[in-house]
Amino acid sequence: MKIDSINWEILQCLQQNARLSNAEIGRKVGLSSPAVAERIKKMEDYGVLKGYRAEVSYTKTGYQLKAIVTLRAFMGRLKPFMIKVSSFSEVLNCYRITGNENIVIEVVLRDQIHLQEFIDRLITYGEVKTHIILSNLIENNPIKDHTGLSELEL
Repeated sequence: MKIDSINWEILQCLQQNARLSNAEIGRKVGLSSPAVAERIKKMEDYGVLKGYRAEVSYTKTGYQLKAIVTLRAFMGRLKPFMIKVSSFSEVLNCYRITGNENIVIEVVLRDQIHLQEFIDRLITYGEVKTHIILSNLIENNPIKDHTGLSELEL
């Protein structure tokens, strides 16, 4: 499958608003609705499009804090943490990374007490550093064709 300039335009449309109809996307990219549907289906089949999600406000759902937490795992505690982290309801995203820390976690929390309780659960796995997010400068920025290639073969 090729990701050509039209597929990139379709991806841009969907990243900005995944609820756009195929007809609306077609008008923006110069294709018929069935042609857009076929291209979207191919990108879904090849795993380029992984899913569609609703974006939910954490503050309007009762969470007052959003934080980035890093973990530098103690010897022998990384694998147990990687198994346990999926059970933490506060976790939005969790990444295993290179560098001094092993893990970066994005979390939402009700308040400072909830943050303290969350940190208390993590400290059995390693050294924890917390960074409270004050505001989002860029959020869910669309992936763009910055490869310099007009077509990308998958």
